[in-house]
Amino acid sequence: MKDVVYQKVREFKKKYPLSISWRLRKHCDIINMHLNPGEKVVYAFTAQKNDNPLDIITTNVIVLTNERILLGQKRLLFGYFFTAITPDLFNDLKVNMGIIWGKIYIDTIKELVTLSNIQKEALPEIETNITRYMMEEKKKYFAKNKGK
Repeated sequence: MKDVVYQKVREFKKKYPLSISWRLRKHCDIINMHLNPGEKVVYAFTAQKNDNPLDIITTNVIVLTNERILLGQKRLLFGYFFTAITPDLFNDLKVNMGIIWGKIYIDTIKELVTLSNIQKEALPEIETNITRYMMEEKKKYFAKNKGK
């Protein structure tokens, strides 16, 4: 199970090498630490979690599982950052494309998550995976919680 996240991230990087990211194994370890028992990895990609095209040190691994979206970043010296977005918090997704790189904005109830420095050819694939996944998960989530 632990190698699944890293394998999916490597597949993404092989397909879209211009997406700026590094220290992928360390970031994947953060995601693996927070996977719940039985949680399955559906899709994974890399991006910078910021809105500044010059800030290239905030690489994150972003993983879609059968339960939620996970963002993990191992800090350079100590500690890490981890964010989980559940289907009930997901509002909308926006894509911006530039000359070389693009950005994905994930709007949640609590915050706007900006993922940048993504190779522009990867944007449709990421958008399709996130949107399709979240719409299916939202249906399941609201059907399950309708009687509560």
